[in-house]
Amino acid sequence: MQGLAALLFPAVLMLFALAMEKVQTRIDRLAVSRDHVEEFLESADADQVDTLAKEGFPAALDEFRSRRTKGEPAAAGTEATLRTSPQRAS
Repeated sequence: MQGLAALLFPAVLMLFALAMEKVQTRIDRLAVSRDHVEEFLESADADQVDTLAKEGFPAALDEFRSRRTKGEPAAAGTEATLRTSPQRAS
């Protein structure tokens, strides 16, 4: 019985570590910086604020980015910030 526990413990520990790495990756993808929040609050319209209230900041930021890239002119310097920002997990 002890031999079985000695063989299974490293495998279970490895699976737990892999699962926690996957969770951490999702959390990192959903993280947004203070600059993104400030930019969003400065230039968001009513629909984007409604999305923020209903679905949370990552979804509202994605909607904001998609509207910006579809034709609305971006302020100088913000386009590079939007390209390098983390993306929402699907």
